[in-house]
Amino acid sequence: MPKFSKNSLFSSDIAIDLGTANTLVYVRGKGVIINEPSVVAVNDKTGQVVAVGKEAKQMLGKTPPHIRTVRPLSHGVISDFEVTEELLTYLINKAQGGRARLFGPRVVIGVPTGVTNVQSRAVRDAARNAGAREAIILEEPVAGAIGAKLPVSEAVGTMVLDIGGGTTDIAVIALKGAVASKSSQVAGDRFNENIIDFVRSEFKLGIGERTAEEVKITIGAVTPLTDTLSHAIRGRDLATGLPREVMLTDAHVREALAPSLDALMDAMKEVIEATPPELLSDVLERGVTVFGGGALLRGLPQILAKMLGVPVKVAPDPLTAVVRGAGMVTENPAPYADFFIDEEDILSET
Repeated sequence: MPKFSKNSLFSSDIAIDLGTANTLVYVRGKGVIINEPSVVAVNDKTGQVVAVGKEAKQMLGKTPPHIRTVRPLSHGVISDFEVTEELLTYLINKAQGGRARLFGPRVVIGVPTGVTNVQSRAVRDAARNAGAREAIILEEPVAGAIGAKLPVSEAVGTMVLDIGGGTTDIAVIALKGAVASKSSQVAGDRFNENIIDFVRSEFKLGIGERTAEEVKITIGAVTPLTDTLSHAIRGRDLATGLPREVMLTDAHVREALAPSLDALMDAMKEVIEATPPELLSDVLERGVTVFGGGALLRGLPQILAKMLGVPVKVAPDPLTAVVRGAGMVTENPAPYADFFIDEEDILSET
């Protein structure tokens, strides 16, 4: 198992929440300093990287044929190894202020629960090729629970729900281990697809992923609101091929997201059914803690509490809970060593 020696805690130690939609970086002693979209623009003629992060995301859907905008992570795991290396190299260099270092940083990286050994090894290799001298892999629901300061080391059941861009991770944690867990693809990207499909079906209008994301953030709600929210969107009329504008409300978004919410409930019920009774009583008493971007959907805690029959709360600053938890590991790794995915096991089982 990878270990931190007494002399290893250099100021360049870094924690990374490698997400499908966004990647966040925590630098030991400084906190969260980077929050960039996980997007890379590549020139196919030259093979060179044109842009990374925010600049690349602005190019989505707007590039000439020879420039590709790539999201190198799919459902929280690497789908394009070389582009992921470019993304990590950019982030690590930026985290270090662009200065060359004799020794690369030690990096703690969050991955979805239930990833395969091959996928974990790919993340570790990509980080090392990007300049890390050592890469420690930590499951995201565990990292988020640490970041939310939940009692993950105690003999009590702690249930967490991490709704990211590509995956939703559900876990019940006790005594430094995930007792029951599940990773679902019902997450932020699926919500965007729901909105795109709903607008196409209901209004015969074609919209893109960026527009759907904007709708979700601006008026997304899963329970009725006191005041109606509305947002104008523009797209291509599927009948005429011409531009057209329609007005969406939070009720439209609620209808669009309903099937995905039902699927999310089913996944949570599976985890609850796999949880030992003694820990389940802790969950009933202590409730569920939600983090990740999906935690910001209006009314989500209320509808989860109603459907599951347990208290539900959103972690403070839910968007950064995972990277803050991984960052706490860089600050004081010893108490969390049992949570690390063991490299020797990965190498022996692949």
